[in-house]
Amino acid sequence: MKRIIKKVAVIGSGIMGSGIASHFANIGVEVLLLDIIPKEPNEAEQKKGLTIENKSVRNRLVNDNLTAALKSSPSPIYHQKFANRITTGNTTDDLEKIKDVDWIIEVVVERLDIKKAVYEQIEKFRKPGTLITSNTSGIPIHFMSEGRSEDFQKHFCGTHFFNPVRYLKLFEIIPGPKTSPEVLSFLNEYGSKFLGKTSVVAKDTPAFIGNRIGIFGIMSLFHLVKEMGLTIEEVDKLTGPVIGRPKSATFRTVDVVGLDTLVHVANGLYENCPEDEAHDLFKLPDFINKMMDNKWLGSKTKQGFYKKVDKDILALDLDTLEYRAQKKTSFSTLELTKTIEKPIDRFKVLIKGKDKAGEFYRKSFADLFAYVSNRIPEITDDLYKIDDAMKAGFGWENGPFEIWDAIGIENALELIKEAGQQPADWVQEMLSSGKNSFYTVKDGATYYYDIPSKSYKKIPGQDAFIILNNIRESKKVWGNSDATLIDLGDGIVNLEFHSKMNTIGSGVLQGINKGIELAEKDFQGLVIGNQAANFSVGANLAMIFMMAVEQEYDELNFAIKQFQDTMMRVRYSGIPVVVAPHGMTLGGGCEMSMHADKVVAAAETYIGLVEFGVGVIPGGGGSKEMALRASDTFRKNDVELNVLQEYFLTVGMAKVSTSAYEAYDLGILQPGKDIVVVNKDRQIAEAKKQALLLAEAGYTQPSKRKDVKVLGKQALGMFLVGTDSMQAGKYISEHDRKIANKLAYVMAGGDLSEPTFVTEQYLLDLEREAFLSLCAEKKTLERIQFMLTKGKPLRN
Repeated sequence: MKRIIKKVAVIGSGIMGSGIASHFANIGVEVLLLDIIPKEPNEAEQKKGLTIENKSVRNRLVNDNLTAALKSSPSPIYHQKFANRITTGNTTDDLEKIKDVDWIIEVVVERLDIKKAVYEQIEKFRKPGTLITSNTSGIPIHFMSEGRSEDFQKHFCGTHFFNPVRYLKLFEIIPGPKTSPEVLSFLNEYGSKFLGKTSVVAKDTPAFIGNRIGIFGIMSLFHLVKEMGLTIEEVDKLTGPVIGRPKSATFRTVDVVGLDTLVHVANGLYENCPEDEAHDLFKLPDFINKMMDNKWLGSKTKQGFYKKVDKDILALDLDTLEYRAQKKTSFSTLELTKTIEKPIDRFKVLIKGKDKAGEFYRKSFADLFAYVSNRIPEITDDLYKIDDAMKAGFGWENGPFEIWDAIGIENALELIKEAGQQPADWVQEMLSSGKNSFYTVKDGATYYYDIPSKSYKKIPGQDAFIILNNIRESKKVWGNSDATLIDLGDGIVNLEFHSKMNTIGSGVLQGINKGIELAEKDFQGLVIGNQAANFSVGANLAMIFMMAVEQEYDELNFAIKQFQDTMMRVRYSGIPVVVAPHGMTLGGGCEMSMHADKVVAAAETYIGLVEFGVGVIPGGGGSKEMALRASDTFRKNDVELNVLQEYFLTVGMAKVSTSAYEAYDLGILQPGKDIVVVNKDRQIAEAKKQALLLAEAGYTQPSKRKDVKVLGKQALGMFLVGTDSMQAGKYISEHDRKIANKLAYVMAGGDLSEPTFVTEQYLLDLEREAFLSLCAEKKTLERIQFMLTKGKPLRN
């Protein structure tokens, strides 16, 4: 049976319900969002004379919840206009409308009696064959569908999204006793292909996969922190980015999620997993009970493990349960990893540490490794699903079995033994059979150790992906220390950056030029893409700073011209160049995207020309490109100054999109040319496909532009008046005005006496001259230095 999801109904509009509704709207699906009717009008409604019969009163809960969600930060929706795809209503008046939907998702309160009552009502209106799923995070799926019709049970299962829905990729699918295999297969593919998720089919066990392992990890640390006498700042330092985890690490994450949420799941595991060998770890420590009594639940109550007082963020002392100033933390073990770029390569060093950090890592990883090995086959038969769940649901860069492989299986078994833990027998059996890793790579695909067959099996679903890690060595065409060219097959070559933060310096520029040169000679097209956390944070600021400080202006002029020339080569090469940005795509990364034949952007792309923040204007073709795009936008009878001003403000205000869809509004992505993919894992494969389509359509090298209309003094005068008034009103500093005036000069095309058609090179020369002059300014150097040392902009 072919299924197409055109419309979904979400029952329950709380944080999760509104988040799920928003994400379906993100991908173009029509959504019916329903919630209960309030018991009575509130005070404001009563003052207006409204009764419970009034529609706005009856829909108040759902409308208030959705409005709050759409105003929250980070936003659950890619673009505010997408909210128009959501229709609200209530479960008394509008439940019959579910007869027209293709998928019903229940997201009501976590009580079995309430869920079963909702299903009884749903079954009155649901048409046969409609998918019906629950977003429960704890109630066993097999209890929920008891007493329902055969068709209901066949199309019913759990679909557990993680909060926030837009940003966390885990999508757990939990079958009920009678769930159709067709339904599971459909949801697995739909989650990956359309929702952009990592779909994981789990067993119907308490907390499923992600929360079972994730809550174990947090509860284990709660006990370990007291045992080792660690502070919460120390634990957050040890469990954050240094090991490939989010900046919020452990305690800050609990504050954000809510201590009550964590306690609810931990209590459920304690009650429902009496046979779990780590059962006692799920018992709440005294300090957690006291925090619950005090209602110190985290961000929602303004205090948890951390508390903001005025401008200071205080930390909770777990011994005294009093807030105090945060203490600086440092460990010699962490110092040893500073030169190791990838977290996966740090683990071998971390577990050998001679200080408290080393001891912490040995104990915590020993507990984790033993625990995950013993959860197979209880929660899943396949070890890769545990890794997928932790990476997608908890933001870990590497899953437990990947970390175990990095440390070495036998080395980790020694840690487990020293910690007094007992791993599952299958691990030793695997080693005894001569297999010494959980994963292996073959022919560009990742294989995992399958325990029942005692052999390696290919992880399913990879055929839709291109995983650069798996082909980098075998398909390498060329490389230097900052970039690698990889043959993707079918005549397409990919340029991958691996400089620090993927900054664009001479090595990356060399890679781009080499990639175009080789592609023009031996291939059909070039993709510029990588699978790091961020596409590129822009030009190598440190290099620019050193040249400017030492007043090496000829060298700096040459470097900027090389950057400009390379961007122009991206645009005017003899083969199609497709750029695949994702994550932070700032400054030079944005300029590169703007010069591509086509952009295949991940939905989560935060792209913009941010050079104002470091005291300069875009100097790699970005200022020129904004003037060119304004010119291309001019239409008959337009007020051309107003059009140009919009592009000017995008650069002058250093606007950055909060999604790829917002980048269309900023004029950075172009409708009809550039496309967006929701699943980042599919991005390189899609970029390759688009490059091939361009090549096979008979790609011809574009002609250089000589028809860019600039407005000269007319525009320049308007901009200068505007910046003067902004400074007079104290909205911008004197240096801000100077930078803005330089940008104005470039985008106006100089002080030409009348509107004129000019070449791109004319604008590039103006741009480079302005950039260089700003690099000679003391305040610009202060801004660059502040960004390099503090990681944030300085307003001086």
